[in-house]
Amino acid sequence: MKIQGSIALITGANRGLGAAFARALLAAGAAKVYAGARDPSTVTEPGVVPVRLDVTRPDQIEALTRELGDVNLLVNNAGIGGAGPVLAPGSIDVLHRLFETNAVGPLRMTQAFAPILAARSGGAVINVISALSWATLPGITGNYSSSKAAAWALSNAMRQELKAQGTEVLSLHVGPIDTDMARGMPGSKISPDEVARLTIAALEAGQSELLADDITRSVHAGLTAVPPMYLGMLG
Repeated sequence: MKIQGSIALITGANRGLGAAFARALLAAGAAKVYAGARDPSTVTEPGVVPVRLDVTRPDQIEALTRELGDVNLLVNNAGIGGAGPVLAPGSIDVLHRLFETNAVGPLRMTQAFAPILAARSGGAVINVISALSWATLPGITGNYSSSKAAAWALSNAMRQELKAQGTEVLSLHVGPIDTDMARGMPGSKISPDEVARLTIAALEAGQSELLADDITRSVHAGLTAVPPMYLGMLG
């Protein structure tokens, strides 16, 4: 898909990677960028159109489908984090919140906008996932990793089901990004603007999956190691 002249809707676009996507899409020639946020007043990127959107609210999603019939690129970026052991008290509630935003949210958005994309010659969907869809840090990321693993599986299913209507689906996997969500995490972090630039290039090149940084590529390679990386992390 070519970005020049496209009309995009980005979820979670008021900061971090979402704001970087808005900048990158406009720089690449997008004709219009709708920036979704729970509070549209927090969207400050120049040149975008703020819209109210909470991906856990079906009523808000439905309202947007009536208002934004010109969208041909959906960027499912909205996500939340959460840390702690999966067997800890209260972890089920955490898991529900993470799944509702990180996995069910993108599915709701894609279901709702699929007919609009079909009417716009297919268009494309970008799903922001994570290197942690393939890895779990014991006692820390179990719930988050579970939600992102589900998001990865759903993205693969979307790709197959949307193929008939000509809609491309790109899964973005990335490690720590230099945003508020990763603040305080040790180690190197890729810039959100670089992630957005690489993702747009991958979409225009027709890729179905992007491993955006060295950490993600290393985690992915570890899936077929002996023993597999996810078993070796048990310590």
